[in-house]
Amino acid sequence: MTAVPTRVMTAKRLTKVAVIGSVIEFYDFTLFGLAAALTFTTHFFPADSPVAGTLGALATFAVGFVARPVGGFVLSHYGDRVGRRRMLVITLLLMGCSTAAIGLLPTYESVGLLAPALLVLLRVVQGFGAGAEYVGALVLVAESSDSPRRGLWAALPGAGIYAGALLATLVFTAASALPGFESWGWRVPFLLGLVGAGVGLYLRLGTAESAVFEQQRARGVARFPMLEVIRRQPKNLLIAFAANAPVGPISYIIQIFVLSYVTRNLGLPAMVGLVANVVATAVAVVAAPVAGMLTDRVGRRPVWLGGAAFMAIFAFPLFWLIETRVPILVILAVTLGQGVGVACILGAQASLYTELFHTRHRYSGIVIAREWTAALTSGPAPLVATALLAAAGGATWPIALLLMGCAAVSFVAILFAPETRRTSLIEPVEEPELISR
Repeated sequence: MTAVPTRVMTAKRLTKVAVIGSVIEFYDFTLFGLAAALTFTTHFFPADSPVAGTLGALATFAVGFVARPVGGFVLSHYGDRVGRRRMLVITLLLMGCSTAAIGLLPTYESVGLLAPALLVLLRVVQGFGAGAEYVGALVLVAESSDSPRRGLWAALPGAGIYAGALLATLVFTAASALPGFESWGWRVPFLLGLVGAGVGLYLRLGTAESAVFEQQRARGVARFPMLEVIRRQPKNLLIAFAANAPVGPISYIIQIFVLSYVTRNLGLPAMVGLVANVVATAVAVVAAPVAGMLTDRVGRRPVWLGGAAFMAIFAFPLFWLIETRVPILVILAVTLGQGVGVACILGAQASLYTELFHTRHRYSGIVIAREWTAALTSGPAPLVATALLAAAGGATWPIALLLMGCAAVSFVAILFAPETRRTSLIEPVEEPELISR
């Protein structure tokens, strides 16, 4: 009679620790994007070419996504062999320390080209840690949750991502009101990242490993998990890869490019874009778990398909609303795109991806699907959108077409995905139990 309550309590504790860690770590990652759009242009790049500075700052932002699959490759390998919890401690240290160090960097005016070089280096370290953070958190939570509510539980680390983004935006917005923001105030949010890392480290060091992984470790773990998932579950891996590849660009174009666009091209105060991101992420904190809960009732595929269809339909209205230059409509546009459309997909993705892969290589499979696509498509997305805007003479229709195409690709990929709502995480989806060699 007491077994179930004990298991639920354990799941709740693991979920709390994983979500808090995701909040802290994606505070770090989002903060860099905000600063790249609004402040890095003037502090780390030559001041005589604003366009080149903007492209340079966004390119530095993209570098973090190149480092993510490398970090994911290394850390997921050990996550599938020695445990999920240990890797989450490492990601916390990498991201927290690199974020704090960014707040201490000298500017281009002080040290010349050394400033952007150091910024790129720290962004690489930050990206390396981010490559395994969210996946490790969602795998740990999903493997520790009750099957009938796995969609809800697994979606909570995704809500933590949005909560971290919300916290970063609030802190950055508050810092932007400081009298010395342009000279020193922009550093404050980065230095606060070290405090968050300390809190997260304290919580994660006391976290237990998931029971599902412990059972698998007793039976045997894969020698090379990433090679094993490519060899034994290529279909599921290809579906997950194709479905996620277009989602990142949609998210980061709305979150990063639009912030830069409304400020530098439409001439609106930076506060409008920041408030839009605050409202959107606040809505997403709620929308992602709601989407996860809905997947427990109707299935993983219908929820993802609904989110992708909405983004395809909303691509042009998104920019129509933004181009009115009416602040409330700009906020509405960003909220519907990021806070509803993308959040709906993310809420469905967590449980679907967890259930697509066997425990022996689950961490590695999801890392390939999420982080390798992030390097290919997510990081460069704001840069590509900026280049399209310049090529079209300031018109946004090519960017709207890009968003529509991304949503359509994700929609089609999920049509080929199996429905996994009733899948056991201990047994593989499509293959018999494997014996470790």
